[in-house]
Amino acid sequence: MTQHYIGTKQITAWPEEKGGQLGYAVKYQDGYTSWCPKATFEAAYLAQGQDDTRIQEQMVDDFIVSHDSLRMGNHTVVLVRLRNGFSLIEESACVDPANYDHRVGERLALQKAKKQVWNLLGFLLATARNGVQRG
Repeated sequence: MTQHYIGTKQITAWPEEKGGQLGYAVKYQDGYTSWCPKATFEAAYLAQGQDDTRIQEQMVDDFIVSHDSLRMGNHTVVLVRLRNGFSLIEESACVDPANYDHRVGERLALQKAKKQVWNLLGFLLATARNGVQRG
């Protein structure tokens, strides 16, 4: 019976041309090396930089592609869209609606959303490094 699987791997890669086509050589944790066309590679992998043990703030910022915000009473609600098509919603509020400032509310809600993205990317990194059935 055919089944579907979810897989995430942490890899090392470098640009490499093959048969005149731009792409990447890909080295997996077990030492296996393969080649992937540039567009396919860039759609599947997130650049992590030189330190493979942590999520960097730039990765978080780059993973957020857009956001919209709106006022709901004394609340600012922000919808954040991520590169992979997932969305997050965060909010901030003031006690007195007379003190409402949309720019401040949006900034605070975006800070909360970035913390969520940081946690999600941390989960992704742990899965890539350790697999889904560590033990």
